Amino acid sequence: MSAKKRNQSLLNLLLVLGIAFAANILGSFVHGYIDLTEDKRFTLTEPTEDLLNQLDDVVFVRVLLEGKFPAGFKRLQRSTEEMLDDFRGETGYLEYEFEDPSEGSMEEVNARREELANEGIVPTLFRMKDVEGTEERLIYPYATFYYKGRSVSVNLLENQGGQSQEEVLNNSISLLEYKFANAIQKLMLERKQVIAFTSGHGELGELQTGDLVNSLRQFYDVGRFNLDSAFQIPPQIDLLFVAKPRGPFSERDKFLIDQYVMNGGKVIWLVEKLNATNDSIPPGGFYVPQDYPLQLDDILFKYGVRVEPSLALDLQCSSIPQVVGMQGGKPQIDLFPWYYHPVVTPKADHPIVKGLDNVNFFFPGRLDLVRTKTETEQTVLLTTSEYSREQLSPVRLSFEILRYEPEPSAFNKGELPLAVLLEGTFPSLYENRVSDAMLAGLEQIDQEYKSTSAPTKMVVIADGDLAANTISRETGQPRPLGYNPYDRYQYSNKDFLLNCVEYLLDRNGVIEARGKEVKLRLLDTVKAEANKSSWQFLNLGIPVLFLLIFGLIYNYLRKRKYAR
Repeated sequence: MSAKKRNQSLLNLLLVLGIAFAANILGSFVHGYIDLTEDKRFTLTEPTEDLLNQLDDVVFVRVLLEGKFPAGFKRLQRSTEEMLDDFRGETGYLEYEFEDPSEGSMEEVNARREELANEGIVPTLFRMKDVEGTEERLIYPYATFYYKGRSVSVNLLENQGGQSQEEVLNNSISLLEYKFANAIQKLMLERKQVIAFTSGHGELGELQTGDLVNSLRQFYDVGRFNLDSAFQIPPQIDLLFVAKPRGPFSERDKFLIDQYVMNGGKVIWLVEKLNATNDSIPPGGFYVPQDYPLQLDDILFKYGVRVEPSLALDLQCSSIPQVVGMQGGKPQIDLFPWYYHPVVTPKADHPIVKGLDNVNFFFPGRLDLVRTKTETEQTVLLTTSEYSREQLSPVRLSFEILRYEPEPSAFNKGELPLAVLLEGTFPSLYENRVSDAMLAGLEQIDQEYKSTSAPTKMVVIADGDLAANTISRETGQPRPLGYNPYDRYQYSNKDFLLNCVEYLLDRNGVIEARGKEVKLRLLDTVKAEANKSSWQFLNLGIPVLFLLIFGLIYNYLRKRKYAR
């Protein structure tokens, strides 16, 4: 080969290497892709992109998903890294690292686990089934976000009862964008948002709302607010909980709530009309529940909803224990379906309830939607199943109905609304009837009366006990909200309420990402095992066969060329 050809070949090689090097340098600064997936799983929602573009300092993410995992769990690990790469492609202010909390000596691992437990990060024993069997591993499915000296931890595993491992992982992957964006949004707030539970009207006490409040306090400042001792509901309160009041609201109390709403305040109403509990029903007798004298009908009606003085029953329900006999001097107890405790499967296509597991109600009423003077949007979030019925007050409650099989023909009322989201501008209850005392009170705090609200939102739920956790007899401490000790099942009562809070207080619209759905494409494990050899040949043998054919053709053409 001549020196000229040698130099030309060397120049071509250097040119190729230079182009490859320049492409890599350019690729580190320019990020882009074309999402051809049907469910657009690799495309961030617009609110998430807007949120990331508002960052002015580095968000550092520590992910505890490094190490060896069951084959199926690697999907969550890989999807987490891909989602963080998508976030980093949108902003230069995001860095992350993966860490294995089980790495090191036994002393180091135990110390690290104790440190994580103090931060509220607890491991999950995850069982994953595949064609090779079942594998178990203690896993920390958490990511901790750090920003400007603040931090928040996110549980990546959306583990809901009654779902297969594949469904759990798929649901978890679907919610990654929302959980990451929501964590960043909370860290960007200059102050924690404030949530207040009203008091003074027989509302649920601190022990009854203990588990819900503990969960809220991870991200919000939570307290109690007595309407009787205030001239106004402070605008610093971002959300008001009215959780199962049993006493009357005075006109003054309602006026404070009304003007709070008119100024853009958000409210979650957990209101029931009838005083119905299992403890009130005497053995072998009956009980007629009385109306709670709440005096809230007018203000709720003005906002677009009416709580009926009735009870909603459902064949899809949870169970209660009943004594069925005696044996050896000890009572024999069995579980019976209790139609007054409906188990609701969310069906609405709304971010608050999308992907949510069943919710357990207790003696709920029925909600009616009514037209309002102003423009409002009304969305039914939860309903009974189609096998439901309604009992209007007065009604006799008795355990005698458990002696007989239910007649499905009697449960024919269809889906009865139990929880409703109201959005828009609301009319004031006191339009054209504001008293001088009310106006004087507003003048004392330098406020003007408003007859129409700023755009705002509220949720009305026809069951106060939805927010009440049970109390452990052994420890006297609150059990997890939604846990049914008789069914031994964790219902999604708390998740539903937390989603309501997130939606009402979401300023950037990142909850839109919660509505994303990654379709589950499951592998037929039976078919895969039966055709294992065929698939192995297809994946391993075919590429080798193509390589051999290519080599033979290449050698044939090369020999033919140089034979000439």
